[in-house]
Amino acid sequence: MSLNELINAFVNLEEERVLNIVKGLLREGRDPSEILDACRRAATLIGEKFERGEYFLSELVFAGEIFNGVMKIVLPELKKEVRPAGTIVLGTAQGDIHDIGKNIFKAFAEAAGFKVIDLGVDVPPERFVEAVRNHNPDIVGMSGLLTISYESMKRTIEALKEAGLRDRVKVIIGGGRVDEYVKRYTGADEWADNAMLGVKKCREIMGLGG
Repeated sequence: MSLNELINAFVNLEEERVLNIVKGLLREGRDPSEILDACRRAATLIGEKFERGEYFLSELVFAGEIFNGVMKIVLPELKKEVRPAGTIVLGTAQGDIHDIGKNIFKAFAEAAGFKVIDLGVDVPPERFVEAVRNHNPDIVGMSGLLTISYESMKRTIEALKEAGLRDRVKVIIGGGRVDEYVKRYTGADEWADNAMLGVKKCREIMGLGG
């Protein structure tokens, strides 16, 4: 069994085959983080199909359900680190319902000792502002796979400024197509195009090293 087989089965939304491949890869001793990264790559391809009109909302929702099944198998294999690292308010930006990348990041962040307050998907700026007020996090993480989400990220950061909260938190944005340009456009502090890098940058923000 290979990671490419996993990606192909995931993109084709073959739920049973995906779960069987995941179990097989773990039995073979594959690193759980590699399996989750393959799922992230599959999610990017699914997002591209959605933007081309080849997949629709129902397929996106089903892909999320398949990933939840993967997480039930993989999560117990992720090593837990007991030292608390900080608090992250996390959500997929308004206009985007992709949650696979967000959920992978959440799993890695919690394994690295972060407390994660997950706001879900299609999160409007005012909900991020409310969560920062209520939870006083160290970091706000916004995820987005569709280009429409970048405008929402920008509006959210502007809303944090208007609420007088921007200086209290670091903002990291993530997604398969996020880059330095998107970071500058939105006003974020950091960016990452994969979950492992995102957690590494969050640890650096907290002064914990990579």
